[in-house]
Amino acid sequence: MKLSSRAFALAALGVLCLFVSYRPAHAALQICNRTSYVLYAATGWTIDSDNITQGWARVIPGSCATPIKQMLTAKTYYLYARSSQAHSGVARAWGGNVQLCAKDSNFALKTPAASASCLSADAFTLPFSPVDTHRMQSWTATLTESGAIKNDAAARQAGIDRLLRDNGYKIASAKDRDGALQRFRTKLKIASRATPADIFDALETEALKGSSPAGYTICNDTAGEVWAALAFRDGQQTLAAGWWKIAAGACAHALTQPLQLDNVYVHVEGHNKPNLVAGPDKFCTTNITFQVTKTGDCKKRGLSETSFAVTHTKGRTGYTAHIGSNGLLRPQPSRPK
Repeated sequence: MKLSSRAFALAALGVLCLFVSYRPAHAALQICNRTSYVLYAATGWTIDSDNITQGWARVIPGSCATPIKQMLTAKTYYLYARSSQAHSGVARAWGGNVQLCAKDSNFALKTPAASASCLSADAFTLPFSPVDTHRMQSWTATLTESGAIKNDAAARQAGIDRLLRDNGYKIASAKDRDGALQRFRTKLKIASRATPADIFDALETEALKGSSPAGYTICNDTAGEVWAALAFRDGQQTLAAGWWKIAAGACAHALTQPLQLDNVYVHVEGHNKPNLVAGPDKFCTTNITFQVTKTGDCKKRGLSETSFAVTHTKGRTGYTAHIGSNGLLRPQPSRPK
């Protein structure tokens, strides 16, 4: 689960037009990525009087994903895609002018087409682009970025170059690229039999660890899964939310808008470590996915009182909290963008 509200919804900076090229697809609706960015795509369609939206399908450069596997029967489908938070610089988004509901975490939503707002409290609207499938039962939409990226192989190479730069490597030539990639593989002990998908996974994960994108990110540097909850006080507003399940070596981008908070509080639990990260500040929680907007009288309200540790975020637009086997690690300086 990822917290998202109108106050902390995704900032789709540098929104681009949705450039799509079509070719017959074996699957129902296929999305291909001919850009240098790792993309996360959401799709939508209208059935009767309801808008159906779902996301997020991850698509690495030079590859395709199939977010809709059934035969296409709706008159119009919709598509929105955003670049990975691992990329440095301004975030990129591919969309249009049709406002449909989405969430920051994986989602599947049904919203009345006549509704002016999203029904779920943690949902918000994003500008989707119509995809005209010409009433065919199968279709492929290809997201593009530049005429210089002419095929899937060029997209894969451009994507690796971008992620190497996101990880701090200087790439000015093919020789630089080969050397940087080899050093990266050696550093992470990536096997020679690793697939391109394995390389992209490792590059994206490490880039996200080394940066502090706008908002609040939690990275799990332990050897096992952890579960995290966040809380903050903003003027008269108090909010606690959880749980983010974070695999070993992975990160969760919990708050996605630039921070305007002096402090964010975090609680983390691991296997056999119920208070891996905790502190003196108390907030109300539950054992399942939750959002609680008040503090105090937790037990009387049927809630648990949980200890949170403070992270100081004043003056920062982005913060990455790293969780080690012994708890919260010291803040790491952000890599220059």
